[in-house]
Parts: sequence; C-alpha cells; structure tokens
Amino acid sequence: MNKITVIGSISTDFVATTAVRPEMGETVEGENFERYFGGKGANQAVAIGRLGGHVEMIGAVGDDSFGSELLSNLQDNHVLNENVEWVTGFPSGAAIITLHKNDNAIIYVAGANNQMPHLKSDAVLDAIKQSNLVIIQNEMPQSQIDQIIDYCQANAIKVLYNPAPARKLDRQLIEKVTYLTPNEKEFQDIFPELSISEALEKYPNKLFVTLGAKGVIYHDGQREVMVPAYRVKPIDTTGAGDTFNGAFAAAIVKGMSIEDSVKFGNLAASLSIQKFDAQGGMPTLEEMEESLNYEKEWHIK
Repeated sequence: MNKITVIGSISTDFVATTAVRPEMGETVEGENFERYFGGKGANQAVAIGRLGGHVEMIGAVGDDSFGSELLSNLQDNHVLNENVEWVTGFPSGAAIITLHKNDNAIIYVAGANNQMPHLKSDAVLDAIKQSNLVIIQNEMPQSQIDQIIDYCQANAIKVLYNPAPARKLDRQLIEKVTYLTPNEKEFQDIFPELSISEALEKYPNKLFVTLGAKGVIYHDGQREVMVPAYRVKPIDTTGAGDTFNGAFAAAIVKGMSIEDSVKFGNLAASLSIQKFDAQGGMPTLEEMEESLNYEKEWHIK
C-alpha cells in the first residue's frame, strides 16, 4: 500500500467570527467562537486520511488535555500516530483565527511543535523509509526541515514541501525536494526577483503556485498549465491550502498524472471551503465522487 508520511504541526484552532476586524489597540464584539482541530501538518494528514490514503503523522503535542484530544482526532480520521511524541513542559500548539467576510487572519503559537527531539529515532527513521512520499510545512524549525529533506534525498524518498507560513527559502533546498507548493504570497517571499512564469519555467513539474479562487499554475516542461479552481461560494477558506496539498499528494501516490492530481486537489479544496473549520470541511472520497466521477482513476477499496 502506498504510504504518505506527514511531518509537522498538530494544533488546536480557536476561531472567532467577527463583522469588524479590530485595529491595533481596539476591541470589537465577535459574532461567534468555536474550537477546532488544526495544525498544517495534521490538516494535511487528515485530508489524506479522509480520502482513504495510507498516512502516518510524525509530530509532537504537549502534556495537556489538548494533546490527548489531538491524538484521538488523528485516530478518528484514520491517521497513524504512533510517532507523535508527548513533550513535557510545553503546551500543545495553537492557532488563533479571526474570520472576517469569508477570509481569515491567523496567529500561530508553536508550543510543542517546535520540540521534536525524536526525529533521529529508529522508529521515526523507519517510518520515513517506508514512505512513498513525505510532506513537510514551515510550522516547525528550519533546522528540522533541512534534516528531513536531506534524509529523504539520501534515501530516494519523494518530498512535498508546502512552504507555509511564508519564510525565506534556500535555493539549494528547492533542488532537493520533489514538489514545492507555495501560495502567491509565499511565492513572492521565496522568489522576490522572479515573476511566476520565470520561476515555473525554472522548476518544471516541481513548483506549483496556488492562486486561491483562480486555481493552480505550474509548468509541465513544455508550457505553463493553469488548472482553474472550481467555482463555489466560500463559507470558510481556512485549511483550503492544506486540503489541496493532502489531496494532491494522495492522488500522486496513487499514480494519477500531475495535471489530474492538481484537479483532484482543487476539487477537494473547493468542497472544503463550503463548510466551517479547516478539518471539518475536508471531503471524504465518497463526497469527492459525488461531485465528479473519479472511480476509473481512483480506487482504494
């Protein structure tokens, strides 16, 4: 069975909905408050698990009540979590999210996510070696990201690097990864001197720039390919990028073409933003098949 290992953050999302976004020093009245499961790593793992993919999570939670709930949520969504470590003395990760007019602003607190001392343990290395694809994001220290990418390169393991939140990125690191999936803002931080077209041509079938409601653009080695997003009315865009990355990865390891994998990721993202909560809106395979018929290309059972 094709296996994906996600290494990254596991957090709780604290979400406030407001009609007025506060300025610095200002207090406004919110319309609603909810608590959800999140973390970019966990989100991407759950997206894969919901689609029936074989996925394992590697990360860390704090020794608090949130940690127990986060692990139970992974299990409930068919994500293996034997290599998620309990870290004493640190809280579980958290994201404070403000929803305003169908868009979001996020403050991320890493907590235990920045404390993963077990990345060199035999169990973790074995889990990575057994993977067809490893997914990483920027909600952990860059030194750990570098270590993971170097290990995967040495063992011929494909890597999908979702460089979010935005961070400067060493160009040598880009050469080592298989897929790089920034959004438009993250792209500008990574390639300030290049246009999107120039960068795509430089990294064919590697660089995929997600453009929100416009879709995803990449270069297939001969031409630029723009895969349009599905037109839907968004309710909550939180987690759309994570849903895309998880679904894209799941499709890739199933042997779908790059363009079809991008379409699959776009479809999953379009379904996710029609519900509240990053993970709550992530579709199952059955929901995907109800929207578009993928049975001929996508068989898990």
